[in-house]
Formats: sequence, C-alpha cells, structure tokens
Amino acid sequence: MGGDLKLYRLTPSAEPNDPRWDNAPGHGEILVRALSPADARIVAAQAEIDFLDIGAKPGDGTTTDFASAFRDDKLYHVVLESDDPGEGPRGVISRK
Repeated sequence: MGGDLKLYRLTPSAEPNDPRWDNAPGHGEILVRALSPADARIVAAQAEIDFLDIGAKPGDGTTTDFASAFRDDKLYHVVLESDDPGEGPRGVISRK
C-alpha cells in the first residue's frame, strides 16, 4: 500500500464569512499522505477530535466524522502536492 500513497494538500476554498463555516470550523491548510483525493479528505477528517474520542456523547455510539469541514468540497479543495509521498504511513503530515 505504501507505493500507492501520494501527498495531498487540503486548502480552504470558501470565504471566511461563508455560513458553512458555522457548522464546521476551519482548520487552515493540512498536508496528508493518502491514496487518493477522496482518501485525503478521510485522512484529514479522522485527525479531528470526535465526540467518541473525548468522552462527550451526542448520542450513544454516534460519531461526528461525517460532519468534518474536510469532507465538504465547498469548504476545502484537495490538490495533489507530490506523487512522491516520502517515508511514512498514511496520515497527516503537517498543518498551517
């Protein structure tokens, strides 16, 4: 699987005053090592704190992964940064 990884940069595409930011806070730019642009969104979303990770419960067994700003193509766009992912596993590399 490591040979299929690439570097992707997710950058905000919506204006700062876009009402969609009210539902999902922005996280600036994020660089991830992932399999595809869609996988890059999943990797970025998985790096966010989820209710299940901190003991706060919106409902038993309910996750908030689907609500991530990174999954909204109106808030973030994904750009291929490099075909060479460097060394390391699938995951977040840096945030700005």
